[in-house]
Amino acid sequence: MRVGPITGLRKRSLGGLVLAIACLPGASAVAQTATDPLSGDTLSRPDGGLAPTPTLRGTTPSGPSGAAPSGEAPGGAATRSLTSRSGSALGSGVNSGANNRALTTQLRLRAAPPRRFGSATVRPTRSVTQVTPYDLRLTPVVQSAVVGVPLPTLLPLAGLQTPGFVLSSAFRQPATVDAAYAPLGIKLGTFTFLPAFQQGIGYDTNPDQITRRFAKSSVVSRTEAELGFRSDWSSSELSGDLRGAYLDFPDNQGASRPNANGITRLRVDANRDTRIDLEGRFVLETQRSGTPDLAAAVTSRPLIASYGTTAGVTETFNRLKLTVRGLVDRSEFEDAQLTNGTILRQSDRNLNQYGLNLRAGYEVSPDITPFVDILADTRVYDLRIDSNGARRDSDGLTLGAGAAFALTRFISGEVSLGFQHRTYNDPTLRDLTAPAISAAVTWAASPLTSVRLSATTGIVETTLPGSSGVYSQALSLEVQHDLLRNLSLVAGFGYLANDYDRVRINERGVSASARFDYRFNRWLALRGSYIYQRIDSSVQNSSFQSNTFLLGLRVNP
Repeated sequence: MRVGPITGLRKRSLGGLVLAIACLPGASAVAQTATDPLSGDTLSRPDGGLAPTPTLRGTTPSGPSGAAPSGEAPGGAATRSLTSRSGSALGSGVNSGANNRALTTQLRLRAAPPRRFGSATVRPTRSVTQVTPYDLRLTPVVQSAVVGVPLPTLLPLAGLQTPGFVLSSAFRQPATVDAAYAPLGIKLGTFTFLPAFQQGIGYDTNPDQITRRFAKSSVVSRTEAELGFRSDWSSSELSGDLRGAYLDFPDNQGASRPNANGITRLRVDANRDTRIDLEGRFVLETQRSGTPDLAAAVTSRPLIASYGTTAGVTETFNRLKLTVRGLVDRSEFEDAQLTNGTILRQSDRNLNQYGLNLRAGYEVSPDITPFVDILADTRVYDLRIDSNGARRDSDGLTLGAGAAFALTRFISGEVSLGFQHRTYNDPTLRDLTAPAISAAVTWAASPLTSVRLSATTGIVETTLPGSSGVYSQALSLEVQHDLLRNLSLVAGFGYLANDYDRVRINERGVSASARFDYRFNRWLALRGSYIYQRIDSSVQNSSFQSNTFLLGLRVNP
């Protein structure tokens, strides 16, 4: 049967080709409900009638009764013309049988891909907003009311830290873990929790951290628990890291002691240019009997606790960022029980610290942001006059300038230089002025090796008669190398210097550390560590050195 003349054309794009489908005369009598098989739209002819349903070459549209339209054989053989956009014929012919199949699933997906649920911007938005905004000077270090050395680059706290705590804290930061062995955590609602439990056993040559001739070695059992958590919000973030440990020395129970620290941060993205930061922190440590501020033999190590909070607002004006923060910290000392049975009161060392910090930073480029810092603080003791008759309340002013940088993909961090000045209420205590340095730099030397460098200086508190304070300096270096995807080696070095004002007491300390982590899977690892500590003091019987060996299992549920 001869096919009648073509009266109209309708073009549709399918897979990048233009399919011109000829409309046959008289088809309107058959296709009263003609629709587009892809979009479901009703088709119309140029003369106002309904156009027949377009089909691929050789396919057989069926009418209400399932019969082929007039002009086509029952087998679907008919003449079709494939035209270009200008209407010129690209080819013609009669096709039938197996070579003329209906629209395949693959072609349908190409023509109309399935709808994707969710927003395409969620992932890139989270990758930017969910990164913990570690501002290394959120709690500036040089104003900390401490007895020892503050190391916020290792532990971002404005708390109390003893020299022994500083020298053995190089491994407090979590080491990087290969993604195949990284713990997945526990998902609860919009939070991911990362609990961990570690049990180790080993040997300590000097658990009391006292002079060598009085040292009594012991087996050591260390029990440690950790909890980290992160929110999974599209904007803002709540995160935290909490850790607690207990060291038990069966052969020397007087040296058994706890230690703990923790920090939580809340970032609120009020709008595009305003950010609110809230932080809570605490640290728990113990004093050793050989420290200059506790030069007495004690039956057990007295506890030292520090806790505080910071609230700040950051406003962005194009490339300029202005930040205002308020800080409140409290430090408490437990009374010491001496070996002769008497109690040494230390309540005169309890104090509160209040501070106001202003920072202005200008983003020269995405890689470097210089800033200037101003910090004003005051330290107020619970007792107006301490046991030695001195009024140790003081006011401080710290000025600093530095830069946060990410010079390449491999080097990033923050460095700040300045000075601190403290004025004391007691006229017998002279004012102190000292350099204020804070630095934290991370270098990814290779995909398998990373280096972390931290340094800090500042003026810290003391109760020695005639001394206004202690100028402290601390430096730590840590190198991690991954021999295998599940085997990491970590080596660390620490340096400590304490110089007491006007009393000619000096302390110099060093530490060397080594550790390996062998991960069997995501939730179980074998950890072995060695720590060497040494402090040389100008005070008699205050120097010590110790060697600690530990081997244990770490579980990440």
